[in-house]
Amino acid sequence: MFNYSALVQAVIEGNHIKSVELVNEALKDGASPQNIVGSGLQAGMRIVGDKFSAGDFFVPEMLLAARAVSRAMEVLQPHISAADMPTLGRVVIGTVFGDIHDTGKNIVTMFLRGAGFEVFDLGINIPTDSFVGAVKEYNPDILGMSALITTTMHTMSDVIKALEAAELRSKVKVIVGGAPVTQHFAAHIGADGYGADGGSAIKLCRNLVGK
Repeated sequence: MFNYSALVQAVIEGNHIKSVELVNEALKDGASPQNIVGSGLQAGMRIVGDKFSAGDFFVPEMLLAARAVSRAMEVLQPHISAADMPTLGRVVIGTVFGDIHDTGKNIVTMFLRGAGFEVFDLGINIPTDSFVGAVKEYNPDILGMSALITTTMHTMSDVIKALEAAELRSKVKVIVGGAPVTQHFAAHIGADGYGADGGSAIKLCRNLVGK
């Protein structure tokens, strides 16, 4: 039986070459792609996220770990169908209207995918009705909104109100983040959570989906 601890360690170390080697080894040993993802890749990213939140890891380590998972998934992809892919939940994410900054959003997207979430990235400068439309189309567990400048962050409140008007608010958890955004602001507009960075976003999303 394949020992997943080495793969978990390779992810923690951000060693994408070793991760790929171990995934190929696991496949040769007859391990299922689902177990490789859940017991190896996702387990490793969960530890990385915890280390980031604790201040033991920083963005470079997180990015290396996410790259290790991404490379390993490229190897696994031909062996699994989308229906068989183990996921922690579905997330729609985007930068609000009037804001074209996406570095933080892209990092959070990468971290969430590496941790096992299915993520639909809408991009930047997303109007309120497009967020609402994406919730209707993708039926996500979580909607994430990002803003980097103070003048655009209030659009997050408009999106939440639009979700309420469309009778969708009770069907999706809403999280917000970005440089000017705070926990106090998130609570004030009625969001379900605030993520200060990629590591806290992973932990927050896992908590919101009950995993």
